[in-house]
Amino acid sequence: MSMLTRLLTAALAFSATTALAEPADPADPNLPRLKKVLAATPLIDGHNDWPGAIAGHDGDARWSVDLTRLNTEDFDTDITRLRQGMVGGQFWSVYVPATLPPLEQVKKTLEQIDLVKSIVRGYPAEFTLARTAAQVRAAHKAGRIASLIGAEGGGQIDESFSVLRAYAELGVGYLTLTHSRTIAWADSATDDPAHGGLTPFGVAAVREMNRLNMLVDLSHVNEDTMLDAIAASRAPVIFSHSSARALCDHPRNVSDKVLKEVARTGGIVMVAFAPNYISEARRVWGVQQGAQRALYNQPPLNGLYIGQPDRAKAAMEAWLAANPEPHVTVQMVADHIDHIARVAGYDHVGLGGDYDGLPALPDGMTGVESYPPLLLELMKRGWSDANIAKLAGGNILRVMEQAEKVAASLKDEPPATGTREAMDAAPKS
Repeated sequence: MSMLTRLLTAALAFSATTALAEPADPADPNLPRLKKVLAATPLIDGHNDWPGAIAGHDGDARWSVDLTRLNTEDFDTDITRLRQGMVGGQFWSVYVPATLPPLEQVKKTLEQIDLVKSIVRGYPAEFTLARTAAQVRAAHKAGRIASLIGAEGGGQIDESFSVLRAYAELGVGYLTLTHSRTIAWADSATDDPAHGGLTPFGVAAVREMNRLNMLVDLSHVNEDTMLDAIAASRAPVIFSHSSARALCDHPRNVSDKVLKEVARTGGIVMVAFAPNYISEARRVWGVQQGAQRALYNQPPLNGLYIGQPDRAKAAMEAWLAANPEPHVTVQMVADHIDHIARVAGYDHVGLGGDYDGLPALPDGMTGVESYPPLLLELMKRGWSDANIAKLAGGNILRVMEQAEKVAASLKDEPPATGTREAMDAAPKS
């Protein structure tokens, strides 16, 4: 597809969005209010796995696939749906599996960064790369979606400050300190702890990120690591896609204790939409479902019906009939936002949907077109326009501006050097 054809296709798709079914009830009396708020303040989501979803679905064709309108069974995101959802800015995740060897993680991260930049180049009428709050605002004013980049896992720097600095030069705006696995310098929320939080190298990595104007992202880390990173960071931290642990006891979520520290230090928790982070009943059901599948058919040696796929399937269907999946709703997601606003304050909550990174989504929140119903639910609960604007994008822009000021104050500090082994072996002072 030629560049001219792409531009014309994107322009036609944008002009046609008003003719598509509204993602929110057009009769909702608060819809004009919401449109006014989002015209003035960009809606910025903290985490979307679209680049990885495109790479996984299209392989080598990922560089040229038409992203205007994609199959909704395979994708939560496309340009048309972003426009329907009134999205003004997006941190695109450049995630790679934590199970890969370290050097392979670095290579795949570079490929993912390259893909984000390729998407932006391919659709200049829709996207603009952004690294600062001012650039996000300028993109929004120009009618484009500010495209920011987040690397989702400390393993992706391979214990190297040089790699961290290279990512910053390439436009990466945050680093999630771990993903699903505990790494050599930080404990993950979903793996056994090994360090009691951050090691000395981990503390140095956080401070180097401050110097580089990279946001410190604490989604996926355990509570000890959260608290260590908040204490170490000179700039406010973010949780790019996490929810409230008081409402759903998943270790990926944020406890009230940590919420109070986030508020004290000026950070933000961007609420994730994953059903197993939103509903405690859904979280428990998901664990039980996995256990049942293993019980019936666990190759190569275990399972009640090992080597009998028909019996295993019938047993699983019977269990599902007796134990239906609990529904997760827009209202439940709003409950998490309300809770964080009550505990930490309206200045410390945002949106981090985790679209295109989830096997399931809440009812009525099937893609990036679904932000308006969530915000309208909060308006119905009495949220003011000013607080909706903070939630939608004002809070993360404020955090970015504070991080930029910290980085400017550190411009004369020397870059971090040294190896992880040497730093973590040194006697504690």
